[in-house]
Amino acid sequence: MATILHIDTATTVGSVCLSKDGAVLQLLENPEQREQAASITLFIQQALRQAGLRGQDLDAIAVSAGPGSYTGLRIGVATAKGLCYTWQKPLIGISTLQLMAQGAIQQQQDQEALYCPMIDARRMEVFTALYNARLEAVLPGEALILSPDNFQEWLSTHRIYFFGDGSSKWENFMEKSVNARFIPYQISAAHMIPLAEESYAGGRFEDVAYFAPHYLKAFYHPVK
Repeated sequence: MATILHIDTATTVGSVCLSKDGAVLQLLENPEQREQAASITLFIQQALRQAGLRGQDLDAIAVSAGPGSYTGLRIGVATAKGLCYTWQKPLIGISTLQLMAQGAIQQQQDQEALYCPMIDARRMEVFTALYNARLEAVLPGEALILSPDNFQEWLSTHRIYFFGDGSSKWENFMEKSVNARFIPYQISAAHMIPLAEESYAGGRFEDVAYFAPHYLKAFYHPVK
């Protein structure tokens, strides 16, 4: 068990969570993506101050590593790496799709279902993966171009929960299935806690100097 600072800026909701021994001490969230660069460091300062802790009291810093917003990921990872250098703390990188699945599993408590987080990746594309209730990847993370027959083989035999800001696009496009469940979900740095605790206990840390976000696809900038 450890005291860990968790940072998530991968999607439209930025959040900071401070945990100790697997329990939430402080959780601050900001739904305005354009303000993440300014708010995230203030959130970190506020969370530590309200918990009566200093950066030196932390055991590790965990960050949502992608996929997601290019700008958001750069903000979160750069902030986490800077704090790791400053406070001499280990860095833990957590898959954004996996932390979303962790949150949905906690929310639904359905051990027989599969869980499909979806992050909007523009046009008819989403970042997605498929997990079972033990958080094992049935389908690995990818940038998926949506077509009506996606997931049909799995939907024929499994109940699947779809969630995230890309799931509404998929709901309007897919072939209807009684096994498809679309649920409300808000991403939160608090959902990183079990994953970060597991990584910390296993000594699975990132190289602070070379760690980079997991974008899953190259950045596209249209020609004006």
